[in-house]
Amino acid sequence: MALKSENRKMVSKLAVVAAGMFVFGYALIPIYKHICEVTGINILSLSERQVPGGGSAGTDVNLANTQVDTSRTITVEFDANARGIWEFHPAVRSVQVHPGELTKVMYEFQNVQNRRMAAQAIPSYAPRQAAAHFNKVECFCFNQYTLEPGEKKQWPVAFVIDPKLSKDVTTITLSYTFFEVGSGTPAAPTAAAPARPGVAG
Repeated sequence: MALKSENRKMVSKLAVVAAGMFVFGYALIPIYKHICEVTGINILSLSERQVPGGGSAGTDVNLANTQVDTSRTITVEFDANARGIWEFHPAVRSVQVHPGELTKVMYEFQNVQNRRMAAQAIPSYAPRQAAAHFNKVECFCFNQYTLEPGEKKQWPVAFVIDPKLSKDVTTITLSYTFFEVGSGTPAAPTAAAPARPGVAG
């Protein structure tokens, strides 16, 4: 009789554990998505994140322009720093955007070394207060990439500037530091260098 009672208690405990595991597994996906949205990590497709603006600057994403602030124009400048012997630069040096407008630009890479290279980029912003309002919905900085000797690549950056950004900010510089994985992660630049307008040659 005592054995049956112990068995019932054990089955009850196992049922509670199994139910808890099921609930945790079911809740894991929304928890993961929330963490990604907060940290900006691994948001690689535009379908995973809602953005307030519509497509422009070469992007083929069609979203409603219901929250674009057309009364303001912000200059976004692009800067590139390479830690190592390779080519790394933006396809354009600057764009004019409205807050809430989805914009897409390309960065160009080439491994000019005679060996395979694994590399990654880290972003920084100037002024610093713009970082909290610069929402990247697609960015090569989320992953590491391997380039063969002489290989060229183009990777996109798609972003939306939050309309809540202070009206005092009229220019934002997005700066990337491209470094070889395994050589030590460099610190992000404390202040991005001003970019020159026009198309990179």
